[in-house]
Amino acid sequence: MHPAADDGTGLPADRPAAEAAAGPGGNPLQRLIAGRLRERGWSYGEVARRGGLPRSTVSTLATTRNLVRPPRPATIDGLARGLDVPVSAVRAAAAESTGLHYYDRPPAGTGQGGSRGPGGGGGDQERELLIASIDELSAQDRRHVAALVESLRNRAAP
Repeated sequence: MHPAADDGTGLPADRPAAEAAAGPGGNPLQRLIAGRLRERGWSYGEVARRGGLPRSTVSTLATTRNLVRPPRPATIDGLARGLDVPVSAVRAAAAESTGLHYYDRPPAGTGQGGSRGPGGGGGDQERELLIASIDELSAQDRRHVAALVESLRNRAAP
């Protein structure tokens, strides 16, 4: 397909993968997408079709330099399918692109299931649940959770 052709969506067709690369200045999600496009010779449209996502979603994630928040879990799952990479790779790249750091395994030195702070027991499952579900909460619910966390932190302070 010629790079300037229309792909049936009314949008210009994808640029060749080499031109679509985010380069060293792109965020981790942009670099992941660009790398897979380059490796496989795929277009945004192909990744979208394979992952069951709108082409505009793939294009936006591939070109938005400063993500405000990570994509929804269903979008991350679809992008992983479309790129043919593990969900954990997309999740970590998306989180890091927003300034967060996601760990599939405990960081070195924390031990498996160890406590990360005062009053903690093996709370890794709860921590993962909180991190994974934060984007599914409404803005009002996030404010409630933030207030609860702040209250708990103040209670724990000497």
